[in-house]
Amino acid sequence: MARTLARLISVPALSPDYGGDGELEKAEVLTGILEDMGLPRPRRYDAPDGRAKGGVRPNLVVELPGSDPALAILTHLDVVPPGDLSAWETDPFKPVIREGRLFGRGSEDNGQGLVASLFAAKAAAELGADRRIILYFVSDEERGSGYGLRFLLKEHPEIFPGDAHYLVPDAGNRRGDLVEVAEKGVLWFRVRVRGRQVHASVPHKGVNALRILARVLDSVDRELHSRFPERDELFRPPTSTFEPTVSSSSSDAPNIVPGEAEAIFDCRLLPGLGGEEVLEAAREAARGLLPEGASLEVEEVNYIPAAPKTPPDSPVVVSLLRALRELRGIEGRVAGIGGSTFASFLRAEGMHAVVWSTIDEMAHQPNEYCVIENLVADSMVMAHMAMQS
Repeated sequence: MARTLARLISVPALSPDYGGDGELEKAEVLTGILEDMGLPRPRRYDAPDGRAKGGVRPNLVVELPGSDPALAILTHLDVVPPGDLSAWETDPFKPVIREGRLFGRGSEDNGQGLVASLFAAKAAAELGADRRIILYFVSDEERGSGYGLRFLLKEHPEIFPGDAHYLVPDAGNRRGDLVEVAEKGVLWFRVRVRGRQVHASVPHKGVNALRILARVLDSVDRELHSRFPERDELFRPPTSTFEPTVSSSSSDAPNIVPGEAEAIFDCRLLPGLGGEEVLEAAREAARGLLPEGASLEVEEVNYIPAAPKTPPDSPVVVSLLRALRELRGIEGRVAGIGGSTFASFLRAEGMHAVVWSTIDEMAHQPNEYCVIENLVADSMVMAHMAMQS
């Protein structure tokens, strides 16, 4: 299993948005691995992308025949860039095994889940499982899934059985007891103030956009938290969150009063709270704070509405909880998260999906690694789910 994961890590699969060639080479390597393992040859669904190698972003689907409802496991081929190479102790695309860990970019996100699903399917088939198993290996998860899962759901909806049990091993915790059934919505919005730039020695001749922005941000922050205090104990934290995260101004010197300044809020919204409600509340909070000569814009940057929750008593949740209990003696904890996975796209289409894995939460970090013991243990849980009648 570790050798298979190392083989995949050695092939960078970076989105063209990151300056990479895409996922084609990795998909071809994975096709060879499937053949070597004696698993069915995958069907390939290519999303056109002229920026990528071969002009496509490949998505692979492997199906082992059997009875329904199918166990469907979704993982992604692409990885994020390594970032600052000086922060890495090893080459991010030359995997190294040390102290029970396999180091390399994409080892935990999402190589662990991908390889675990391969060996789970192989084991279940060899043990005589009569349940249908579907493995999806998709592109573009790290950049929004427009060439991956979202493309497949739009162009090839027939490959997603409505009654399947969908498992997405793309988030979790160290104990392996977090069974994620819901995700908050994601809203990014920009607050931009325009004033008039002048020399800092004569501020009365200008309109300081940065000072106005500071007042506006404080007002918006207080208004959003007071207007939307709802709680849902399924989540941690149990409230919607509204965090200013990025700011900038047009001034590039200490002696310039900026004529323009902006900031971005990252908001994680509980199901039931819409992005437009938040935007309107932000605009209302800013009214009355602008002096003469200043203007304000509040605009959406990105919005992913919260998808419906997977019911905690859904068969896929019950199946996973049973596997954890019987195999590992763990009582799973059903919860929601503020992060976003591509399970939300399945839930938005009415499918029941659960997100789970046993990880050290090293995704996107320097020196990312996968704990090999977790790789094996998670594969066993998947195989157990496949064997359940």
